Amino acid sequence: MHRYSYYKTAACTLNVSIGDPQANKEEILKCIQELDSDTQLVVFPELCITGYTCQDLFYEHTLLNKAKQVLFEIVEELPENLVAVLGLPLEIDNKLYNCAAICFNHDILGIQVKTYIPSYNEFYETRWFSSASELKESTTFTYKNKKVPVSNHIVFKDSTTSAYLGIEICEDLWVTIPVSSTHALAGANVLCNLSASNEIISKANYRRNLVKDQSAKCYAGYIYASAGPTESSSDLVFSGHNLICENGFILNETKTDKIIYGQIDLDHLNHDRLHYKTSMQDLFHVNYTTVDFASKPIHEIEFDRYIDAYPFVPNNQDERITRCLEILHIQAQGLATRLSKIHCKDVVIGISGGLDSTLALLVCHEAFKINNYDSKGIHAITMPGFGTTKRTKSNAQILMDLLHVSSEEISIVDGVNQHFKDIHHNPEVHNITYENSQARERTQILMDLSNAYNAIVVGTGDLSELALGWCTYNGDHMSMYAVNASVPKTLVRYIVESVALKDEVLHDVLMDICDTPVSPELLPPDKNGKIAQKTEEVLGSYDLHDFFLYQMLRHHDEPKKIYDLACVAFKDVEKETIKKAIITFYNRFFTQQFKRNCMPDGVKVGSICFSPRGDWRMPSDASRNLWTKQVEEILNWFKSQGQISDSSC
Repeated sequence: MHRYSYYKTAACTLNVSIGDPQANKEEILKCIQELDSDTQLVVFPELCITGYTCQDLFYEHTLLNKAKQVLFEIVEELPENLVAVLGLPLEIDNKLYNCAAICFNHDILGIQVKTYIPSYNEFYETRWFSSASELKESTTFTYKNKKVPVSNHIVFKDSTTSAYLGIEICEDLWVTIPVSSTHALAGANVLCNLSASNEIISKANYRRNLVKDQSAKCYAGYIYASAGPTESSSDLVFSGHNLICENGFILNETKTDKIIYGQIDLDHLNHDRLHYKTSMQDLFHVNYTTVDFASKPIHEIEFDRYIDAYPFVPNNQDERITRCLEILHIQAQGLATRLSKIHCKDVVIGISGGLDSTLALLVCHEAFKINNYDSKGIHAITMPGFGTTKRTKSNAQILMDLLHVSSEEISIVDGVNQHFKDIHHNPEVHNITYENSQARERTQILMDLSNAYNAIVVGTGDLSELALGWCTYNGDHMSMYAVNASVPKTLVRYIVESVALKDEVLHDVLMDICDTPVSPELLPPDKNGKIAQKTEEVLGSYDLHDFFLYQMLRHHDEPKKIYDLACVAFKDVEKETIKKAIITFYNRFFTQQFKRNCMPDGVKVGSICFSPRGDWRMPSDASRNLWTKQVEEILNWFKSQGQISDSSC
């Protein structure tokens, strides 16, 4: 795959020899030789050149001098284009510091010094080491007659990759305001921690959450390399718990290997920093030194990140059920609050027997329970038309009966036929006029009934339909409160399924609704009375569209990158199918913005929402050419490589 903005990092735990820098040098170089050739950054544990548990041996000049000599030797033997971050003790201005040397292309770019020196419980570092706060301004370290900056406020800028590296050492992370936080405010988007964190009961989970949360708070990648079990076991055990995280997600974690890798997406991090500007306001105004360097470009990588084909849906069933029921409650709370605020105890909702209206009805029922309203105030209306099937009509009625709501059936056939006469439309012509007339007739019925019942109309359309404009303007597009407006189609099904798995009474009907093909049922059924009009046969798979939607709106990735990621996530789907779907997605996304600009109120439940009053503002007449052209360019490249034809994969 094209490299895009992926920055390949590694964390490595050594088989350390305590007090033997020469042996540790051989181990470090062996580890480096084993790295994948496209690795751009490797982080080693705290004091890895000497071992962390040397104790009073740190007073020995023999050890300190050898450690510095070994550092110089390692720097000379490093391969091109690899940043290596190594831990060692350094004596500077008659004080001993716990340091990290940042090495690149036979050079030392800088020395980061540990700020917070622990001296509690099992830790006694203040016996040997001074804090970076004791450094004089403009302190330097000499290497090859060059002055190397020594500080706890340095960022290392790779002009080739847009990676800004910030280094902290162990305890620097565990304090109230971590050193890496000020690194991030100074521009660092890849944070590294050289650690010697011992293992006690429950500490691994605390450490995992600490690293993960820090990566999220800093909108950064975070590489945590910790000392392993070959450190002294006189009083402690070190497990070598290595972690690589990105913006709150664990990319990799130590299992059995001494080396772990993580491909950090710098574009995603930089986008979030642009978007969530409040979090990146620098109120500390710490003076930072920026060290520039330039790596060689890497145009292609062996892509090994996991790409979730269903980013809106948790993989684990228990987690998914919990998430889905939480979303249902958020939706219901929004509706309950709206009804309470406007002193309304009645709602009108159209029920088709499909997924969206089923979820909306479940939300209404939950909202009425929250407000202690009588469920008979839910006026559920089925409006069979030319495309209604027995299956959906039956499921709609069963569901309404089980929920004990007020139900009513109003056929739209006569009304729509009269409308066809009024507008001079031939009912045998099954075009967009034929379809939209039915949708608008249903909306008119619901709106007028809301007046009759002193109620509000609850909308049923979902996030995916808004993205694609797969709704009739001023038809099902319109309501007085849209409870599904920020729920994607792939998640709607699982919310309904989650309710089914938790409710024996509703189980059978809800599971059958989940198994029903997605359809607006605006065209007549087939000769067997089954659904003939299937949305995904027209638009393409909602699985694909929701994937495109997430990558575009959450990360603002370019079309060619989204296409490549889709090919990874949906490896069993033909590339031709993905191509057709992504072209459809961008064409419809841009042309249908006018529907989103006047969408009704609706509660936000996730990270993506189209409300023009909140998350998404876009001109209705924006050009789509830049995006669709890029899709065509990447597909033409694949064709030129013989990887895809004009007709098939």
